[in-house]
Amino acid sequence: MKDSGILFIFAYLQGLREDHILPKAATSRKPEKRANLTSAKGTKKTAKPDSNTFLDVEEAIREYEDRKAAQLKAIKLVDKETLREMLYQMVLGRHFEEKCAEVYRMGKIGGFCHLYIGQEAIAIGSMLAIDKDDMVITSYRDHVQAMVKGISPEGVMAELYGREGGCVRGKGGSMHMFSKEHQFFGGHGIVGGQIGVGTGMAYAAKYKNTGQVVLCFFGEAAVNQGIFHESLNMAELWGLPCIYICENNKYGMGTSQTRAMSARSIAKKAEAYEMANEFVDGMDVMAVRGATSRAVERARKEGKPTLLEVRAYRYMGHSMSDPGNYRTREEIQKYQERDPIILFKDSLKEAKVLTDSDFEEIERLATEATEKALKFADESPLPSEDELLAHILA
Repeated sequence: MKDSGILFIFAYLQGLREDHILPKAATSRKPEKRANLTSAKGTKKTAKPDSNTFLDVEEAIREYEDRKAAQLKAIKLVDKETLREMLYQMVLGRHFEEKCAEVYRMGKIGGFCHLYIGQEAIAIGSMLAIDKDDMVITSYRDHVQAMVKGISPEGVMAELYGREGGCVRGKGGSMHMFSKEHQFFGGHGIVGGQIGVGTGMAYAAKYKNTGQVVLCFFGEAAVNQGIFHESLNMAELWGLPCIYICENNKYGMGTSQTRAMSARSIAKKAEAYEMANEFVDGMDVMAVRGATSRAVERARKEGKPTLLEVRAYRYMGHSMSDPGNYRTREEIQKYQERDPIILFKDSLKEAKVLTDSDFEEIERLATEATEKALKFADESPLPSEDELLAHILA
């Protein structure tokens, strides 16, 4: 892959403050001029490990163009309808999560709420590369993944509201989306807890000979949990069709990866178990799709697992309760220059796959779907008292 190093220069960035203001919708804003990628004093700087300096302007320009060039090659191999669906799902995820932030501040969503803004290319690129019957399990940052797997925006939003119309009748909330019908098995609040469950799901698929593969998502902080290493060892030893996808957004809550992990390459950790692995640019939806497709083929044909380290960046804090005082606004803005949605839109336009009117239609549909979900959640009743003990097993 040509992307194997594009994001490595970002890996050591560690900032100090984010004023917890929702970034302007990247789907509607235009990228800042690349010439503006300078420090407050107007001087060009190069990021160094554990520094708070800005990225070199020319290097940022080269990265954007290199990534777009790689996308253009990949786009030629995919049909127009799939590409349109990929963009729509990314735009829908962005609008949906931005609206979640808005209604959370209004008090309509309670408890923890972890948003996916900035990481859309991971869910869409990977989950649109699997079959409908394949299984997915993930962590608590699960709203967008749930929708991509088939749970309606209405069902997700109502669940966030704690209403009866939610996908688990309002009893799961933000962190516990679930649908057996759509082979989406959560939404798990315990860091790394889903990794063992996902490994078990892959074992069941192999035992029953269903032909299914499992996508198991987790953040980079979960890699330090023992269950991660136990699961990889078992999956490789037993030949399980599991694709472990580490969504490395560089911060475990408020702690930079550079302060918490001695071996910074998560993908290479799989080599300890002789497992196939790949580093992926998580800001490039086509790169994610390609890497996942290779892993899926390996799982189906060879019965072998894969570890994908997909490195991206979340624009918001760890959750809505996180003020983000450990990052600078400037750091966030630099990553927005490589926003996955803007990058994909630019590539599709240059490839003459979609027109400006097509983009406007996608924006309209995503906005309407989000507003419809809000209306449904507002009108959905609270769960009845009978639901208090329903589905509780001892």
